[in-house]
Amino acid sequence: MSSRETLQRKDREAAEGKPLSKGGRLFQRAEITRRPGSEEKYDQLIQENQLLFTVDLVKEMLSEAYKAASEPEMASLITEVMEVCYASENEHLQWFGRLMDRHFEGIIAYATYRISNGQIEGINNKIKTLRRQGYGYPDDEYFFLKLFDMSRKTYVRNPPSHRIYD
Repeated sequence: MSSRETLQRKDREAAEGKPLSKGGRLFQRAEITRRPGSEEKYDQLIQENQLLFTVDLVKEMLSEAYKAASEPEMASLITEVMEVCYASENEHLQWFGRLMDRHFEGIIAYATYRISNGQIEGINNKIKTLRRQGYGYPDDEYFFLKLFDMSRKTYVRNPPSHRIYD
């Protein structure tokens, strides 16, 4: 379910011969390059499968809706997405339409505020990780102190385990 731009980028990279994986002599691995025809293959798949076509249409409509600059514009685009979901005979798409209907106000508020809950979800994951790692903390106060300490530290994703070069 890649976007059209991603499929076109993949085809460009295949034409340029850009490797997906570099080979190596140590494990006798050959270099792997991208095969052309991603966009063509996806178009053929969509023509053969009506449900996949509908899901692709919903995906494209949602991506356009989230680019809307105002709430009324986004509301009309999201309403069109819900109508497509309701018109489909697929129970999962109809469920998705009902879900968007229940959260309609929050969804269109994104057009005004451009805020997502990604940061809150990240903090929740940090709390869960700390709670799992800290099995056996003496009391809740110590756990909250650990939370405060964790929130002050900067996070480095995949820190180097050792330094070879200085």
